Amino acid sequence: MSENKVILITGASSGIGMATARLTAKAGYRVALAARSTIKLNDLACELGEENALALYCDVTDWTSQQRVVEKTLERFGRIDAVFANAGLSKGSPFFGGSDKPEEWKEMVLVNVFGAAATARLTLPALTKTRGHFLVTGSVVGRITSIRNLYSATKWAVTGMAQAIRNEMTETGVRVTLIEPGVVDTPFWDHLQKPGTPELKAEDVARAVLYALSQPSHVDVNEIVIRPAGQPH
Repeated sequence: MSENKVILITGASSGIGMATARLTAKAGYRVALAARSTIKLNDLACELGEENALALYCDVTDWTSQQRVVEKTLERFGRIDAVFANAGLSKGSPFFGGSDKPEEWKEMVLVNVFGAAATARLTLPALTKTRGHFLVTGSVVGRITSIRNLYSATKWAVTGMAQAIRNEMTETGVRVTLIEPGVVDTPFWDHLQKPGTPELKAEDVARAVLYALSQPSHVDVNEIVIRPAGQPH
């Protein structure tokens, strides 16, 4: 099915991105791994086999950095069949109370919103050539209101972005999928307080990505909401 196909994954150095890289590589994809953590990326590329994996430094808030990733992926593999715009982060983001943290707000909006939009803009031309697949990581809190208000708002933006991209691409054969996880046990939570609910594993979300990718070309899985059993919201 996926022999010789190429997937580009941002945020590939840990968590959902890393799990997806492993699962898609096992399914036969060649994988372009993009993130800021080059040591982790290089280790992952070695694990997956350097003939089938390419580690690329990428700061998704930097347009030129993303351009280079796309260019180097095409130089190495000659095509892009799927893109998983997965890079994202959350920092303390209430609208009231606590210290002002404008730089953290700015980083979060740039990574979560601008970064995903730039990934789409820069990769969709290649995807139209392969009638490929664009996937993006949203969140359950892109459907409900969260106490992490600004983070939640960025994921509402991703929800709207995915719908807008799908509308634009309907005549091209490019499929668009929004992946909306609930609580997932990943390094995302390293500097945040967990809500104390059940948790998914990164591999659970990766299987949802592979499910969308593995459908026949006439089937466009637009949204996958995936919560751990017992998560109330």
